[in-house]
Amino acid sequence: MTAFASWIRRLLSRISHRVAQRLVNKLILLFASIIVLVVGSLTFISSKMLENESFKSNVNSTESNLNIVNKNLEKFRSEIDQMSLPPLQFEQLILALRNEPGDYASKLYLEDYVRQLYYSRDDIEAIYLYLIDQRKYYYISRQDQDIRVRVLYDAQGKVSESAWFRSALDSLENRETQSMLVQPPADHAYGIDTKRTFMAYHRVLRNLSDRRAEAVMSFYFNPSGRDRVVGDIPVSDGEFIAYVDEKNTPYYWNDADFFRSAAAGSLYARMNRGEGQGRFDWEYGGEKYLVVFDRLETDGWKLIKAIPYGKISRAAQTNRLYSYAIGGVFLLVSLLLVTFVSGAITRPLKRLSQKMNRFGEGFFDVEVEVKGRDEIAHLANRFNMMVARTNDLINERYRMKLVEKSAILKALEAEINPHFLYNALQAISTKALKSGMTDITDMVDALALTLRYSISGKDVVTLREELKHIRHYFTLQKARFGDRLQVVYDLGEEAYGLEIPKLSVQSLVENAVKHGLEKVSYAVTISIRHARRGGEHVITVADNGPGIPPEKLEQILRSLQTEWEDRETDSLGLKNVHTRLQLIFGDRARLEIRTDTSGTEMSMLLPGEEGTEHV
Repeated sequence: MTAFASWIRRLLSRISHRVAQRLVNKLILLFASIIVLVVGSLTFISSKMLENESFKSNVNSTESNLNIVNKNLEKFRSEIDQMSLPPLQFEQLILALRNEPGDYASKLYLEDYVRQLYYSRDDIEAIYLYLIDQRKYYYISRQDQDIRVRVLYDAQGKVSESAWFRSALDSLENRETQSMLVQPPADHAYGIDTKRTFMAYHRVLRNLSDRRAEAVMSFYFNPSGRDRVVGDIPVSDGEFIAYVDEKNTPYYWNDADFFRSAAAGSLYARMNRGEGQGRFDWEYGGEKYLVVFDRLETDGWKLIKAIPYGKISRAAQTNRLYSYAIGGVFLLVSLLLVTFVSGAITRPLKRLSQKMNRFGEGFFDVEVEVKGRDEIAHLANRFNMMVARTNDLINERYRMKLVEKSAILKALEAEINPHFLYNALQAISTKALKSGMTDITDMVDALALTLRYSISGKDVVTLREELKHIRHYFTLQKARFGDRLQVVYDLGEEAYGLEIPKLSVQSLVENAVKHGLEKVSYAVTISIRHARRGGEHVITVADNGPGIPPEKLEQILRSLQTEWEDRETDSLGLKNVHTRLQLIFGDRARLEIRTDTSGTEMSMLLPGEEGTEHV
């Protein structure tokens, strides 16, 4: 313990020493202390306010949700009410009820009417149409395997003598044309499976003229429609909800024990004291709950939700943690601002240092913004002058490099002629040995025209001029290879006017002869074609020879990227073409090589008219 206390003292002493060394550290410490005090106090106060607001927001949100869902449930019951007796078919329905005993068409109409109502909603479990005078009823139910409308007689009066039936007939004292009765699920003498239903809806059909009851229509609904509406109420573990009518008869609850206990107590009585929405405390199982309810003023149906206070407190605690987190973020931001403001004096030096670092990394377009007339501004001015002078020297060096590249270009062009001259003379010698002397004149003429083209002073020629030279070249090579050499041209009219480096296509053709024709004993076709790829012109020389071996191809591609110090490589011609393309047209121009066992394609890619940039 003593060692730890000693370590703490040494640490505090070291921090105090560092703080005392610089004024900026003292300012940071002072401002930080003030900010911690202010932000800490505000965070504590705001957390308490947020806790209260969280409770109110939770309760208000629950009340609003219950109100909306209760209205949707009212709409749900209203839709059932409207569906049970469409006013446009009422007179026809009453007429069919009165004529049913002796009119077969009326029977068919009633069957069709019941069937249409049954299939109009997916939450109808069964429909019963009881004809009072005939003591029989039409019905259709999902409990039957064969879902169809059936007719049964109530010979013993089980239905007509039941309490619910009498209650339905006497449901309205003024005996309006249509009377209705809503009940929880029960047998009702129809044999309905009450486990599959949650509500029975009875509609008394009365004659318009004498208001005499003709029939009672009973609808039994499964919970699917109700659950879709009630599902909009968010319910988590430990929360309870219930849906009851004006007599506190339950039509939905998620925990029977809770609401049976509530019914035994005074829960429903407390809800009947006020109107509309309300809330109060309730205890169950040793835990305290907040009961929130919404009651409709029209018919008194209520939607109830009980929320444990512990859960509300947990939500408030979560908001308190959020408040502390926000306070911590503000505190951190404030400390960062203090640090930033304290270092404002040294910021100009920092900017100058950053610019100098970029200058040292090779970015020569940097410039320091000069503010004021102090020593730092004077230093920035001197740095800007140094950068400008360096840029002048670089530009001068660049122009010298261009002159050097031009000299290299001329040297590269000169290196092609001896190589080609050697191959041409070898072709003439081979022809002289294998045949008579009649073709020697044509070969010499072709050689003379080729040499004259090679020593011309042009750096850039049209593709038309290059192809004329290529044809002289093929004249010499056909003397060597005979019918084994086949040539195909696939060029559009726009291709002939393209400007290309002199002897570039010939170098590609020579490569096709060397790696294609010379390596095999069968006939090889060399094709020269032009195409457009996006904004680029592509001039391709292809052959169907054996292709270039992978190790050789790798050596060629590597040579295209190396400097010219290595002149022993046998891919000098391709290196020559690649270098001259980039010297004349810029970096967008390049040479591409594709090869496999079915042949080789070498393509020169030239920028289009908009992208052409002669160097």
